[in-house]
Amino acid sequence: MGQVISNGLLLIGTGTSVRLDPKLAGALRTMVEDSKRQPLTQRERLHVSAVEMFSKGNFPKACDLWEEILRDHPTDMLALKFSHDAYFYLGYQAQMRDSVARVISFWTPDIPLSSYVKGIYSFGLMETNFYDQAEKLAKEALSIEPKDAWSVHTMAHIHEMKAEIKEGVEFMQRSEPNWKDSDMLACHNYWHWALYLIEKGDYEAALSIYDNHILPSLQASATMLDMVDSCSMLYRLQLEGVPVGERWKDVLPVTRKHSRDHILLFNDAHFLMASLGARDMGITEELLSGLQEASESPGDNCQLRLARDVGLPLCRALVEAEGGNADRVLELLLPIRYRIPEIGGSNAQRDVFNQLLIHAALNCTSSAHRHVARSLLMERDALKPGSPLTERLIRKAAARHLMQ
Repeated sequence: MGQVISNGLLLIGTGTSVRLDPKLAGALRTMVEDSKRQPLTQRERLHVSAVEMFSKGNFPKACDLWEEILRDHPTDMLALKFSHDAYFYLGYQAQMRDSVARVISFWTPDIPLSSYVKGIYSFGLMETNFYDQAEKLAKEALSIEPKDAWSVHTMAHIHEMKAEIKEGVEFMQRSEPNWKDSDMLACHNYWHWALYLIEKGDYEAALSIYDNHILPSLQASATMLDMVDSCSMLYRLQLEGVPVGERWKDVLPVTRKHSRDHILLFNDAHFLMASLGARDMGITEELLSGLQEASESPGDNCQLRLARDVGLPLCRALVEAEGGNADRVLELLLPIRYRIPEIGGSNAQRDVFNQLLIHAALNCTSSAHRHVARSLLMERDALKPGSPLTERLIRKAAARHLMQ
């Protein structure tokens, strides 16, 4: 099981793969070969098979195997957390929620990490719009363990999705001492804090969080989440018309190392933001051509199978946006907008693509696209009333006579 844990953690972090890392590929082969020679339990064999399937990019099959473990061993934290993350990468929000719902009653208070399970269940509830239930569980988890950065993270999402900007900022300020030293989630929680500031138009404060917390974390850790957070934040600020100076040139040296990874389409799109922002067309072309080539022989890799229909059009839309071709961005994004959740990430994270689409609609020149901005903004306002960002975009549309 030691091999399962070490290999699984490396793979689930999406920073490397067996295709990219010969040492990891060798470790996977050794794990599988050892499992055939040793008298393992059925549970252990399922763990080996699940990690092997994940390593091949067959995330759905890996989840099936982890779920098989959980049916007989509902307090197997490894199966629960690995499946939770894999569902997240797949955009399987209901499965992410229900996987925990099926086992949470077995996690009684005397079992270590039981409060953490409340936190991951609350996240699944939040992603499927059960905000009241999610908030109740997250608060229960935090009452047991105030330093649970994951439950803080869920609360940050809830305030974001409900446009509760004042409450969100106050919550992050109040809870900061409890999560600021969290290894994996501190940077991401600062990113959520910055989203509130961008939402209300306090761009200088958002940039201060970026400069003081997000960029230093990226440069120190180079984790995937820190890369995604850095790219997403700078891109959102640029969409708002905020000059970000030379900041992309600090990000690109970290992301460029992964331009040929193609492990997650969600990651690829964010790496592309960095190469476009830094105006490095060589890295941009390397990423796009590599993804195109990989998509032509996807095998069982779920991400590469999705690349042709969703990942590549999304990436091309980012390139067209950089070139100022708003009508082409619309033509690429509108047909796939309801499939973008399949690339994974949270609703809040993927909102950057919604914002890109709206900005493209605002800048279209074709008469055929005249009413797209109005439609998108009315939809956004209905789903997230009271959003200052949406109100700014509506005012911009109205000034261009697009809300009539």
